[in-house]
Order: sequence, then C-alpha cells, then structure tokens
Amino acid sequence: MIDLNHGSGSIYSGTPVQATAAEINRLLDMALEAERQAQPPRTYLGASRIGEPCSRRLAFEMMAVPVDEGRGFDGQVLRIFDAGHVFETLSIRWLRAAGFDLRTERRDGGQFGFSVAGGRIRGHIDGVIVAGPDVSLPWPALWEHKALNARSWEDLVKKGLKESKPLYWAQVQIYMAYLDVPVTLFSALNKNTQELFHEPVRFDPTDAQALSDRAVAILRAVDAHELPPRIAANSDHWLCRFCDYAQRCWEQTS
Repeated sequence: MIDLNHGSGSIYSGTPVQATAAEINRLLDMALEAERQAQPPRTYLGASRIGEPCSRRLAFEMMAVPVDEGRGFDGQVLRIFDAGHVFETLSIRWLRAAGFDLRTERRDGGQFGFSVAGGRIRGHIDGVIVAGPDVSLPWPALWEHKALNARSWEDLVKKGLKESKPLYWAQVQIYMAYLDVPVTLFSALNKNTQELFHEPVRFDPTDAQALSDRAVAILRAVDAHELPPRIAANSDHWLCRFCDYAQRCWEQTS
C-alpha cells in the first residue's frame, strides 16, 4: 500500500488562498503586458480601426503617442483577446466539419489581406470561404469572426451588425472594398453559451468609399503634424470618458 500521508503541515503554509491566487494573476498579467509592450508600435491604419468614431484618437494611434497613465490594455483584456483566438479556432473547425471550404492561410502560411497607400492602410481577414453547402450565399465570401459576451451577442442578433457593431461593419466593408469580394459571412460566438450567429453582409460601396476617404484624411493630418477635430465639445462625452488619450487630448489647445 502506498503511503500518501507523507509530509507535515499544510501546503499553504498559512498563506490565504486568495493571496496566492492574486499573486499568480499578478504574474500572469505582468507576463502578458510585457509581451504586449515588446511588440513594435503599429505604423499603419488597420481596417479594424477605421470605423472608430473619433478621428483624433486614430491620429494619436497612428503617431504612436503613449496612452494616458493608467490606460491601455491590462492583463485581463489581453486574456480576453487570447480567448477570442481560441473561440475562433473552434468556429473554424465546426464550419469545416459542416462542409464549408474555409481557408484561413495563404499557401505560404501568411494571412489573407490587403495593403494600400504605401502600406499605411492595411487589413488581414480571418478567412475566406471558397465553397460550401447551399446557404443562399455566393462563393467566395469573406469570413469574419468575433467572440462576444452574452449581452453584446444578443444585441447583435436583435439589431444586426451595422446598427449594433458599427466598428465591425466598417471593418468588413473595407475588407470587401480592397479585396474585391462582394459579401462577407460574419460569425459571432456567444462566449457564455457557445451559440453562433451568422449574418451575411453585402458590400456597400457608399459606406466603403466614405470610410476610405476618412482614412486618407487622417493620414494627411498625421503627415501635416495636425490633429483632426475632437469628436465632442467637452471632455465628459461618453466616448471621451473611455478614451485612452482623453487627458492628452483635452490638454491640447485645439
């Protein structure tokens, strides 16, 4: 018989469990934040950001301006990002198992994407479905995936992508414009229940042109060392309260 009662004393050595958990999480956060900080600053305007409502915020991002103290992505947010990639991998497997020929990499292993304006406007898609079952969609169709909490997912199902998630709407319109594909299948996974919602999104040339023109205007402002107008007349606007550049922005004279 194996004696499993070896050793003396508690493995916790008197340390509260909560303190141990907090220390582990602190170390995890430090590691994730260090990884993030080690990444080179983005020097281009990404398709996923062009729909951001405040042009001045996008200019700050393009100029790699440091965020306000205490702002930016903390460890918890970075874990959410990582989890989103895991959920995306699951959705890819499920779609392929159902007969959708979903491609997520080029033959050289890189992502499908586009680059214009000398590489200063870029985007990388989650995938493209080149063939599949008859679901009243033309192939090929771009594929974009998001993992959302229950409240956000339910709002999307109720209102549709354009009204509920204008940032994502803008993202797929830019993709379709520059990749010359007229439809996107937007898939959203409810992280609480693993329910999936799929919305076919058609190319809207008017919206896409307006978004592209806006991106070019932001690049021109950055090149001229100018800041676009603020989105609001005062700093207590709800978008400003959640902005990583709010303090810096409102300290500017204009």
